Amino acid sequence: MEKRKSAVALGLFDGIHLGHRAVLKLALEQEKNGLIPYVFTFNPTMVLKKSKGEYGYIYTHLDKLNILCRLGFLGHIYSVSFQEVCGLSGEEFVKNILIDKLNTGFVCCGNDFRFGKNASCGVSELYAFGRKYGFDVCIADDVVYEGETVSSTAIRNMLQNGDVVRAWQFLGEPYAINRTVIHGAELGRTIGFPTINQLFSKGQLVLKYGVYASDVCIDGAWYRAMTNIGMKPTVNYNGIPLAETHIIDFSGDLYGRNIQVNIREFIRPEQKFDSVGELQRQIAEDMEDIQHINIKNS
Repeated sequence: MEKRKSAVALGLFDGIHLGHRAVLKLALEQEKNGLIPYVFTFNPTMVLKKSKGEYGYIYTHLDKLNILCRLGFLGHIYSVSFQEVCGLSGEEFVKNILIDKLNTGFVCCGNDFRFGKNASCGVSELYAFGRKYGFDVCIADDVVYEGETVSSTAIRNMLQNGDVVRAWQFLGEPYAINRTVIHGAELGRTIGFPTINQLFSKGQLVLKYGVYASDVCIDGAWYRAMTNIGMKPTVNYNGIPLAETHIIDFSGDLYGRNIQVNIREFIRPEQKFDSVGELQRQIAEDMEDIQHINIKNS
């Protein structure tokens, strides 16, 4: 029996925003034509360091893979390190990956997708290889939201400026921190606001430092929360920023667990306080602000 061909969505998929979702949808739609929807992607770290300096990736590679699985590609993701493919010519990429590995009958991507050594090939070359090797090519149109083209670069700028509501609109879901809860100095407990601590990954883009309204999923239940993002002067985390989240109306031990924190709205920038009492008063004000934000869980 002839092996079923696949419909392959190509991309870095950093953040998996509305534009990426349009590409992924094209692959998923090919299932009705008997093709297996697949994603080809690679670890973003080396690519973004090469092209964006230290701009940072929106989500870790594991975060990205988890989102792709949730969107319908469980077991159908071909993910490689950038080093594995960066030396291949455009035709070698097509022959070795798309044909030999994935048995491709259909390919889709965004109009800015590049492949081949030194990013030498683009959409026109992909069409030519499709004719040569017998697969169809479909290019997704850019997605425009309220007059602005959705892109990872735009989302990075939003996150760095604290505009998480706009980033949420571009991503299609709230920006989420999905990390293991680690031990901290536990100072929050002493002032009545215990927190869970989660580190960003090295090289990852970090949101604007400050306080955010958030919500947290624990064992399927959602809780309102307040998240502070910044550096922790009392504990040495090798210069890696930290998210500290106080979960409202929850008490329990979450150390060592992977907890999802959805960042919903920017409340105020990071600031220093002259006394513990001043800090407590400001946190109480922040909590009052958060209680009045209308949060709808996605």
